[in-house]
Amino acid sequence: MVKNTTVKLAALFLVLFGLLVSGCVTTTDSRFNREADRDKALDSYVQLASRYIGQGNLRRARHHLNRAFELDGNYAPAHAAMGLVYSSEGEDALAEQSFKNSVESDSSYTRGRVYYGAFLYSQGRFEEARRQFEVASENTGYKDRGGVFYNLGMTEEQLGNREGAEQAYRRAVDLTRGEARAVLSLSRVLVEKGDYMAASRYYSRLQTMIQKNPRLAHSPESLYTGIRIARHFEDRDQEASLALLLRNEFPDSVEYQQYKALISNGQ
Repeated sequence: MVKNTTVKLAALFLVLFGLLVSGCVTTTDSRFNREADRDKALDSYVQLASRYIGQGNLRRARHHLNRAFELDGNYAPAHAAMGLVYSSEGEDALAEQSFKNSVESDSSYTRGRVYYGAFLYSQGRFEEARRQFEVASENTGYKDRGGVFYNLGMTEEQLGNREGAEQAYRRAVDLTRGEARAVLSLSRVLVEKGDYMAASRYYSRLQTMIQKNPRLAHSPESLYTGIRIARHFEDRDQEASLALLLRNEFPDSVEYQQYKALISNGQ
């Protein structure tokens, strides 16, 4: 499916007040000496670093993260973002240590745990990734909790746990109010389980979403899932329509090869 991801970032200009002299008494009124402004500065540095990471400007990202570490060497969001920097540079050992530092510095910082889980997933360490996603999913206040369950579903699939994947994808569908990728994944897993009736209901929901939203389009995965459902219900017209799209739009895809194997075996 077509994915639209938007990173909301706010750049705050930091101002340091100079010395105020009154008579023979000198006082310091630095904003960073006040806890609230210190926290705001830390957040700003990480926000700026995140923006630069998104742009691929790792040098500038590192600069802002180092500024954050000057204020607080244990700031969990800064460690998590530094993990992204190291990961982008191919420094896997350093990336993992940064993600660990984030989790150890603040076990309640869910975003850092999600980053760590995604890193472990990318390394093929699915059992460890599942644990991170499971803990992250328990934070009911996390704004992208649906995304955490989606990641958990993918991890459960890698571990061969279709029941766990189905449960995770159902939660993702509920929490994201039917995000396309979650609906598709749930439909596909239901096909794998042989529950074609339920799979068909979710796939019909996906089809409606694609028809109504010009920003969404079929992927090889969605087309092949639909083909399998249509084939089960002997809906030849639907199967032919989706197969034609798959052949014309994605002739080099794994899914098209799977479809050719499917029809050659008469399944």
